[in-house]
Amino acid sequence: MEFLWYLIIGGVIGWLAGLITGRDIPGGIIGNIIAGIIGAWLGGLLLGAWGPEVGDIYLIPALIGAIVLVLVVSAIMRMMRNRDRGHGHS
Repeated sequence: MEFLWYLIIGGVIGWLAGLITGRDIPGGIIGNIIAGIIGAWLGGLLLGAWGPEVGDIYLIPALIGAIVLVLVVSAIMRMMRNRDRGHGHS
């Protein structure tokens, strides 16, 4: 049951990060879950364990970590798209 909570909270964190940044997370629900879980790990690593906790995830560091992750992934994807457009066929 704890793993299920982890997935649900990860998905909500990833979804919120996408809403806050105004960026779509690739992969839909699965992408949200992955972004939320990686964001929780990243936020915990950078900011520590503090604030409200649900399902072993500290919500504030997790959300901040997921926002950072979404922005970084979005910037990388934009750079890759722009690079691919630059090498288009004439």
